[in-house]
Amino acid sequence: MLAMDYRGARRVRAQQKPMPEIQHPRDVIVRVTRSCICGSDLHLYNGAVPDTRVGTTFGHEFTGIVEDTGGAITSLKRGDHVLVPFNIACGQCAFCLEGLFGNCHESNPGATAVGGIFGYSHTTGGHQGGQAEYVRVPFADVGPMIIPPDIEPDNAVMLTDVVPTGYQAAEMAGIQPGDTVVVFGAGPIGIMAARCAWLFGAGRVIVVDELDYRLDFARQYAPCEVHNFHTMKDPVLFIKKATGLGADVCIDAVGAEAAGRAMQSVLGRKLKLQGGSSTALHWAINSVRKGGVVSVVGVYGPTATMVPFGNVVNKGITIRANQASVKRLLPRLVEHVRSGIIDPKALITHRFSLEDVSNAYRIFSSKLDGCIKPLLIPPTAE
Repeated sequence: MLAMDYRGARRVRAQQKPMPEIQHPRDVIVRVTRSCICGSDLHLYNGAVPDTRVGTTFGHEFTGIVEDTGGAITSLKRGDHVLVPFNIACGQCAFCLEGLFGNCHESNPGATAVGGIFGYSHTTGGHQGGQAEYVRVPFADVGPMIIPPDIEPDNAVMLTDVVPTGYQAAEMAGIQPGDTVVVFGAGPIGIMAARCAWLFGAGRVIVVDELDYRLDFARQYAPCEVHNFHTMKDPVLFIKKATGLGADVCIDAVGAEAAGRAMQSVLGRKLKLQGGSSTALHWAINSVRKGGVVSVVGVYGPTATMVPFGNVVNKGITIRANQASVKRLLPRLVEHVRSGIIDPKALITHRFSLEDVSNAYRIFSSKLDGCIKPLLIPPTAE
């Protein structure tokens, strides 16, 4: 089968690989119909995530047709068109039973923090991803959801990560009616978090980024106020002046590859002495008001990262963070899509064949051609 193949930092290509096989009675094999490149895939692409091994296939946002099922699968059958949550969950461990499907204890038993994720290095279990013609889906009696007939395929693939993660960013923030919410990062997750902030009663939503084309998109889609941090002498001081006492809520939707502070970029991105550049998290902690909430969905590495924790304590800030619990959120989000409250497919700006995956990564990572969200279509999709 054809699949994306990681060859080292900033080197990927499409090549033939062995077909995946059923390895456990709870597996299914899915023929991929759509697969997205996530902003967090760029952390892998840039070599920023530990234990990203040559030969890995990325891709944790995908939909597909069930082609084969393990003996224990009764909820799915051959021919079902499913969307597959990015996190792999057993549905039976203590954390899954709490609804913490992003923290499953069985899908990544070698780790004590994150659960299994498709195509996201061996730190998340070493599972192969969906930027391929076919993919093996473990614990398929728990995660995959048959796509309702009134949900368009482009919307379905965005429900595997972008919509749930953006929604959970707003949910974790505990937004109160009238709150001012500042979102750092205008990638797809940040844009979706800004859009969802209104659903929780936000009175004002501000998005901060460094790219004008993404800010223009966020202004139209969310809708929200937008600011380019390169026009500010000090983003923290700017937010405090714009909001009075500081924002009620700040959301970090950037993560490990944040720009804006030279020292963080050198330590976290160049030398890799910490789990990424925490510039956006610094700004969030220092921009939120005393007693405010910082919600973190940006991805950071497992190693230590410098943050101003004294400010967290002295300001009485609440920090909430996690991978999205996609399975828990899907029923509500499907209804939001169905009713038109959220239009996920509007974020998809570019479509590439799987054979052109190298070019897709180049355009997305280099922020070319106004790219917000790239979609990959395998040759066997239809």
